Amino acid sequence: MLADFGYGVLVVTFLVSLFAILAAILGQAKKSQKWVESSRLAMLLTFPLTTLISLTLIYLLVTNDYNIAFVYEVTSRAMPTYLKVTALWGGQAGSLLFWSWLLSAFMTAVTLRKWDRDREFLPWVVLVASVTLAFFLALNVFYENPFTRFWQTFSGVQPATFRPAGAMPFTPADGNGLNPLLRHPGMIIHPPMLYLGFVSFVIPFAFAIAALVTGRTDDRWIRITRRWTLWAWLFLSLGLVLGGRWAYDVLGWGGYWGWDPVEIAAFMPWLAGTAFLHSVMMQEKRGLLKHWNMILIILTYALVIFGTFLTRSGVLSSVHSFAQSAIGPAFFIFIGVTFVVSIALLLWRWPSLKSESQMTSMLSREALFLLNNLLFMGILVICFWGVIFPLISELVTGAKVTVGPPFYERATGPLFAALVFLMGVAPLSAWGHSTLKTLGKAIFKPLLAAFLVMVAVVIYFFVNPRLVNEYLPYALIGLFVTISTGFVTLYEFWRASQARARAQNENVFLALWWLAGRNRRRYGGYTIHLGVVLMAMGIIGIEMFQTETQGTIAKDETMSLAGYTMTFKELQDFDLNDASGQPMQNVARAVVEVYKDGKMLGELYPRRDYFYDAQQPMTIPGVRSTLQDDFYVLLVDWQPISSVGATFKIYHNPLVNWLWFGSFIFILGTFIAAWPDQDPELAPVRARKNSPAAYLTGD
Repeated sequence: MLADFGYGVLVVTFLVSLFAILAAILGQAKKSQKWVESSRLAMLLTFPLTTLISLTLIYLLVTNDYNIAFVYEVTSRAMPTYLKVTALWGGQAGSLLFWSWLLSAFMTAVTLRKWDRDREFLPWVVLVASVTLAFFLALNVFYENPFTRFWQTFSGVQPATFRPAGAMPFTPADGNGLNPLLRHPGMIIHPPMLYLGFVSFVIPFAFAIAALVTGRTDDRWIRITRRWTLWAWLFLSLGLVLGGRWAYDVLGWGGYWGWDPVEIAAFMPWLAGTAFLHSVMMQEKRGLLKHWNMILIILTYALVIFGTFLTRSGVLSSVHSFAQSAIGPAFFIFIGVTFVVSIALLLWRWPSLKSESQMTSMLSREALFLLNNLLFMGILVICFWGVIFPLISELVTGAKVTVGPPFYERATGPLFAALVFLMGVAPLSAWGHSTLKTLGKAIFKPLLAAFLVMVAVVIYFFVNPRLVNEYLPYALIGLFVTISTGFVTLYEFWRASQARARAQNENVFLALWWLAGRNRRRYGGYTIHLGVVLMAMGIIGIEMFQTETQGTIAKDETMSLAGYTMTFKELQDFDLNDASGQPMQNVARAVVEVYKDGKMLGELYPRRDYFYDAQQPMTIPGVRSTLQDDFYVLLVDWQPISSVGATFKIYHNPLVNWLWFGSFIFILGTFIAAWPDQDPELAPVRARKNSPAAYLTGD
């Protein structure tokens, strides 16, 4: 049977990954290139094998084979085909298999590269990646088999990998269907982006361990993996942004980030990875922080596995997490073993990782980058403590004490503000040495522009007193820091392009295009900073100035909020049918008209969908969006159509769309920074030779 075939290939793939581990060890122990090559080929073989397993499971999902427990859990006949395919990562077993498939794909790309200059890294990179792959395959083989079947026994129906004695196959008429919250387009893309980010970070970690084992204390491993790290960071950033958009569109609470434990589990490796991306520049430029970079990449890998553990073990209660599972102890052991071994290797090589130079100025770029790293680590510590505190409290007191958003917001808010400020100051400092005088001269004009903008902002609040609240002082400080950083970044673009235009007698825009093309890393970074500035504006707007109201109104009655007026016109209640004419979901949709200053802006259609297969509802808001704000309407409750009442909850979210637009700029900047040069090692040299911007910034 097809399920038996899929499970058989899964077991074979697990054995192949074990062979890759053994061959890599033997190749290194015996100094045999044949064994090393065998391990590389075994690693390459895992990709077509995991692809075959995944395609087998997708076929079972699409063909509605409900004898397979996983298919029954995540699909139904009413679901369209594209959702059945994406249901591969909609459940525990399938998501673990998807993780393994992505890792095998990435490792195939790595092992196909030219290894002439780095032959000594090969067995150790394959070993580390194969150990990680073998672990995730083992979870599928022994704990979460996606090909488990239903069997009818004398005691009832039970799932099992192998046929129990005297049992007969049992096939339910229909499946449970995917959780309605996961049928949103954002959730089709969001999990793969997170997985891509998680898996990509395995590559730089594998090279770091290879560098420790072989004693290569130079920055070669960093140069090899810099773009892998950038792509990992890009995917993880995309995953976080898409998750925020999904929450805003589906969860029905008017926000984008709730400091949910599983959200934080994905955010923590992003924090460590971001610190690592900044820190490696100090090693490349000045030979500094070799110990710190090793610690950061080890920590990032550990947090990747830890985040996966939190999501899939069931130890935390979250709308994002999977059900309770027996894989928790295995994850915990794997995290502990890999972390201890990594730290042991680091301590072994500690003396040989001594920095090649020293910091000579507290205002130098490397000193400010170090401060940047410490701020990221401060936020990471706060997040980690908030996530594990409920587990510790339950272990010690028997009661699980949760940590809510106010804790995170108050603890991390000042640190985020300091990070945004450093984004503006650090690019103005020079490597090696900077002074207050040189920094002040460079930042004076952007600060003056920011001050003038803030005067206009204060006047705006003065003429709109309804916006004034207890958070206004903090909002003004945050806006000044954010706007200042934005002007500093734009000033850097303008200053460099002006210098290039004068030197080459070019148009300013052509000069900027030329500079960005020659030094993608620098100008990609500046573009990322602009994206962060816009995102920060959106966050300040919604966090500091969001207002809400709720009420029950009859038809043609109104509710008002933040200058908007909403009129309830009618309630529509109807079923949506599948291709066979069977009811698929019930839709209760309100029609409301939105007015501002007496002018009708249009109609909104907030609704509540009830999915018959999953027997769960989903709330879809009606939203009117502009650059200035969102008017966000939820249908909370309603009376039968013969009655008159409906309950609405309304949010006014100022500047929230700056968050989404800034996210787009942020991702664009990462693409620019990650786009390959002809030779990554020669790119900094070419940039220093050819770029007036490098001269202006002291690079």
